[in-house]
Amino acid sequence: MGFLRTQFSYSRIEEEDPEELEHRKPRFLIYRVLDEAMLDKRGGKFGGLAFGLVPAGAAPRELLRGGAPVPCAGEAPRGAAAAEELLPASAAAAAAAAAEEEFADDDKWSTVVVSVVRIVVCFVSMMVTTFIWAVVMVVLLPWPYARIRQGNVYGHVTGRMLMWILGNPIKIEGSEYSNTRGIYICNHASPLDIFLIMWLTPTGTVGIAKKEIIWYPLFGQLYVLANHLRIDRSNPIAAIESMKEAAKIIVKKNLSLIIFPEGTRSKTGRLLPFKKGFVHIALQSRLPIVPIVLTGTHRAWRKNSLRVRPAPLTVKYLPPIKTVDWEPGKINEHVEMVHDLYVENLPESQKPLVSE
Repeated sequence: MGFLRTQFSYSRIEEEDPEELEHRKPRFLIYRVLDEAMLDKRGGKFGGLAFGLVPAGAAPRELLRGGAPVPCAGEAPRGAAAAEELLPASAAAAAAAAAEEEFADDDKWSTVVVSVVRIVVCFVSMMVTTFIWAVVMVVLLPWPYARIRQGNVYGHVTGRMLMWILGNPIKIEGSEYSNTRGIYICNHASPLDIFLIMWLTPTGTVGIAKKEIIWYPLFGQLYVLANHLRIDRSNPIAAIESMKEAAKIIVKKNLSLIIFPEGTRSKTGRLLPFKKGFVHIALQSRLPIVPIVLTGTHRAWRKNSLRVRPAPLTVKYLPPIKTVDWEPGKINEHVEMVHDLYVENLPESQKPLVSE
């Protein structure tokens, strides 16, 4: 077959001397180009790695991880010019779309098997830690607020362990806001959101969820034992009163709160309208709101799926929003303002559609 020609595309560029590059050509021809579209999607040190092998003498064929075609025939230019020549505007858009759906149709049996094994290991591991902490909670029954903090420790251990088992690369931004006492809110599009929130919310944080959570095997019972809060979503008036009571508790006991303002999990990954509960709590407690923006979890683990894809995840803490001057008569405006912050910080694939 003769020798092979190897091509690489890196998100970081290191200039090569043309003469030296030509001198090495009998063994390998190395192209280093700046793939801006993939850099935007990956954001990491080696975002957008793509490679391929073609027989010597043959023109390099269309090559780009994710399936978007990029012609690379002949001697490749370098730097920003390379990105412009090899990836024009239309191709860049196609590359971005392809990268977004990179794992959408990955049906290889080996991928499915590995994913199912990881999920089973996660389930078994979670059951073990849940049982251990359930025993701890029973011992701490006379001390309800000690149970809240132990529930947080359980979440830190279990959430971090589960994310390690699943193996998704995680990027955390704005971590300087992660220990702020306040009302943490988070978009919700995947089971992975639960694992991340369990891991990353600070000790002394109480959760608030639908009352039906008690029926989740083991986890639901531990949630109740950990003295977290539940509301009846079928009764809006009672739910608001529960929110107000929750606000009194977190102020009195110097706690933080975590809540999903959409009220349910998005089926598509796109942001849903926010409920007003977190604003009612903010008005009662005057604690700052700390938005947590999760990106990529909807691609990594879709609803009703048994496959976890190795999509990169981003956890972004936004600066706390002061609520001391919020007015009860402007609840809708406050909800809209916070919702708009999420829209600004989410990628196109997670922004709400006009119809939503």
